[in-house]
Amino acid sequence: MVYLKQNIRDIKSRIEVAAEKSRRDSEEIHIVAVTKNFSHEVVQLAVNNGLVLLGENRVQEARNKIGLVKGNVKWHLIGHLQRNKVKKAINIFSMIQSLDSLPLAEEIQKRAEQADKTIDVLIQVNIGREKTKYGIDPDDTESFIEEVALFPNIKVKGLMAIAPFKPNPEEVRPYFQHLSSIFKNIKQKFINNVDMNFLSMGMSNDFEVAIEEGANMVRIGTGIFGSRTTK
Repeated sequence: MVYLKQNIRDIKSRIEVAAEKSRRDSEEIHIVAVTKNFSHEVVQLAVNNGLVLLGENRVQEARNKIGLVKGNVKWHLIGHLQRNKVKKAINIFSMIQSLDSLPLAEEIQKRAEQADKTIDVLIQVNIGREKTKYGIDPDDTESFIEEVALFPNIKVKGLMAIAPFKPNPEEVRPYFQHLSSIFKNIKQKFINNVDMNFLSMGMSNDFEVAIEEGANMVRIGTGIFGSRTTK
């Protein structure tokens, strides 16, 4: 799969250009390879070509792959997490990027405490206020983080959002600017038990604009693996 190696090279090159535009170091931009619906063999090729962060949308699909993909990799849950899947999720993923409700936080705390571990999370923000997407309302993000920060077995590490899809990435820029502003404001508050290290925004169609607006984590699926088959 020569195309995959070239795709990764192209993505990294585009990240370098976007980082340079915003006067940032491209080395601080983390690529999360979105592996949904791709076989462990294909994912392994991505790992062999230097990718170490793997993002899955579903707990069960990750469970089916995780023991088959070799290497020093970390798995992130980037899809919606149901409370009845939390126990399995905290044993698989090093980070949950989709914490979007207090009941879910309570369940994560309960299961993490039982497992005697601390789980890193990103707070998912519904930056476009779309009814079809999960996430905290932008205006409620800070107060929600203050509540989650009280759970000792959860560590808030930043924010994540899925921006509205627009054919022209420039149309998404205001959403990224808004999330970046929220991120910076919360970071300046120095809330106890909160490390605002990661701003996860931008996907295959708009990651360059996201980087220009402050993203240091981008989630790339089709840009790396090509078109996926729907399951």
